[in-house]
Amino acid sequence: MENLKHEGSSKTPEVDFNSSGELLLKGRSIPENSIEFYKPLIEWLEAYAKSPGSTTVLSVQLEYFNTSSSKCILDVFKKLEAVSGSEISIKWHYEEDDEDMLEAGEDYDAIIDLPFEMIEVEEI
Repeated sequence: MENLKHEGSSKTPEVDFNSSGELLLKGRSIPENSIEFYKPLIEWLEAYAKSPGSTTVLSVQLEYFNTSSSKCILDVFKKLEAVSGSEISIKWHYEEDDEDMLEAGEDYDAIIDLPFEMIEVEEI
């Protein structure tokens, strides 16, 4: 299975999904069309679910995301939730003093049945 990589831009996050189970979403997520941007990520996760790594860690290091991205991010989490045969966890990074991002991570944690680790960082 091929890895999925996207360079980040001012509007889209860096994506580095590795078939070994190390997944990264980093930067800003305010694409013109969130569904179109996140579709390849969802499709990659569907393929990954067929033969996942023994552990899967999604590291989310977003400094900001818009409302349409939030639904797509939830869809990514739901796809991960459906993966069986892998120990899955989410590492939610947020900048110190960014209460909104911490709260967003806690909201996802309440919705999704996966272990979330909240990680405070100086800067993303």
